[in-house]
Amino acid sequence: MEKKLKITLVKSRFGRVPKHGRTLSALGLRKINQVVVKPDNPQTRGMVKQVDYLVKVVE
Repeated sequence: MEKKLKITLVKSRFGRVPKHGRTLSALGLRKINQVVVKPDNPQTRGMVKQVDYLVKVVE
């Protein structure tokens, strides 16, 4: 069974680096406290690492 990451947006995207806002969009996160489930792969890990100060991740 494939591992998944549960990603929650905990801080607002406004007033942040524009590239980080686009990364959140690519992850599918728009609203605070929104949760998405993504596959645990290097691409997803890289996106999460870039915006780690805005999200909470549970494996």
